[in-house]
Amino acid sequence: MARVFDIIELSDEMAGDIVRRFPEQGSGDFRIGSQVIVRESQAVVFFRDGKALDVFGPGRHTITTANIPLLVNLIGKAFSGQTPFKAEVYFVSTREFLDLKWGTPEPITIRDAVLRMARLRAFGTFAMQVAEPQLFVNQIVGVQRLYRTADIERFLRSIIITKLTDLLGELGRSILDIPAMIEELAAGVTAKAEPDFAARGLLLKSVYIESISPTEETAKAIDQAAAMGAIGDMDAYLKYQAALGMREAAQQGGAGGLTGAGVGLGAGAAMGITMAQMMGQAMQKPAQPAEPAAAPAAPKTPQTAEEVQALLDNLDAQLASGAISEATYQKLYAKWEARLKELQGK
Repeated sequence: MARVFDIIELSDEMAGDIVRRFPEQGSGDFRIGSQVIVRESQAVVFFRDGKALDVFGPGRHTITTANIPLLVNLIGKAFSGQTPFKAEVYFVSTREFLDLKWGTPEPITIRDAVLRMARLRAFGTFAMQVAEPQLFVNQIVGVQRLYRTADIERFLRSIIITKLTDLLGELGRSILDIPAMIEELAAGVTAKAEPDFAARGLLLKSVYIESISPTEETAKAIDQAAAMGAIGDMDAYLKYQAALGMREAAQQGGAGGLTGAGVGLGAGAAMGITMAQMMGQAMQKPAQPAEPAAAPAAPKTPQTAEEVQALLDNLDAQLASGAISEATYQKLYAKWEARLKELQGK
């Protein structure tokens, strides 16, 4: 049964909530003459039929036909001959939220000027404030159908992450340069995200990047690149990595190797020989002939999620080194990613 509210207020200061519905459950009826009590750093928005209508700022207000003109026009001058009238009421916090968290749920893959390809994780904080309560309720509650704070924060985080991903993709620099560009990146994300926030009645005050770090696989590649830097030939390092991966795959045969992905023993053995030659040139020593690879077991399809994941990681190395084309990579990666999901779903 609907309840008639003569006093509309929240008994607390909304704590960390951005918006709160009144009443929290079910519907409520309101009447001319009801009191609306709005605390500092709050705004009250009447909402009906998917639209944010009249807004009350801080203070004590008595509902009259004069101060809810939009609602009166929507329902009818005489409320269709009935009072009380039905509407939703949303309390919106207008204080500044200073420490909202964001982070990448999955690594961001980018082209890298040195490593060819890299995967990054990032996290930080952002600060924002509701600048236009009516627009905010229209866009977030009316369009997005969100009013729980956790859902709203998740939606805003997605905007931040999208803009960061776009900015990193446009950067065209190596991840080795990123530590010196954290402030510039944060400013760039803020500039890109501000219009999206403003379109929803929000003022994005700042975005802070606390960390942009490589995944474990990319970190290993950086460590190996640093070791090879003593030789002074990054190209030799990249070719060495590709050759090493393919040779090991050929020697291992099916499980975890590239044989199951369509790369045969001949290719692995040939790359093994090339590896030895390149390393000899890099160290300015005569090249040592590579021992012929042992004949592998008959190729077989990876049977465990770990084997498939190892294969996928190996494919990444081949793409990064230029050993396989983008088209081949996409085809093989899609095939084995589907196999991985199938194994994980068992």
